[in-house]
Amino acid sequence: MADDDTLRFYAENAATYVQRQRRIGTHLAHFLAALPAGATILELGSGGGEDAAHMLSQGFDIHPTDASPELAAEASRHIGRPVRVMRFDQLDADAQFDGVWASASLLHAPDAELAGNLAQIFRALKPGGLFVASFKAGSGEGRDQFGRYYNYPNAETLLARYRAAAAWSELELTEEDGGGYDNLPTRWLWVAARR
Repeated sequence: MADDDTLRFYAENAATYVQRQRRIGTHLAHFLAALPAGATILELGSGGGEDAAHMLSQGFDIHPTDASPELAAEASRHIGRPVRVMRFDQLDADAQFDGVWASASLLHAPDAELAGNLAQIFRALKPGGLFVASFKAGSGEGRDQFGRYYNYPNAETLLARYRAAAAWSELELTEEDGGGYDNLPTRWLWVAARR
């Protein structure tokens, strides 16, 4: 995430943002079930640290990150260990992770940079590694009522970004209705991809 307005929102609202009610969803459960016990997982966009805390409680070797120093600090307090401050474009790992979890984070990646970010994630995965990410569906770039940037892809555009990024051995997209911090109805695109 390189957008100043989005980072400013999280800087100014980190304490409130992390107190929202979130439950551990079925996508995370399916992601973890598809990985070997104790797998090494990179989390992109830890937010308040709820997902990282759950992964730790299940015995996984979690490496949490967030582009917002303020959110990273909040997540670190929640899980009791450091959360690395890192933008997507700073990922330089090579075949290091069994899984990459990016729930509602890459949706802030500039559309022009998304395929490059996905290529970096592909490289960071071990062969056969699993990558799961979610995006808010839409018809192109825009901002929400809080001024946060979103890439807002439709399913076809999102799959095209993935295919342009790398030769995934598996690539699946599902859609579902839900919500978000803004309490508005949201169409979510979930992508599961294997290196």
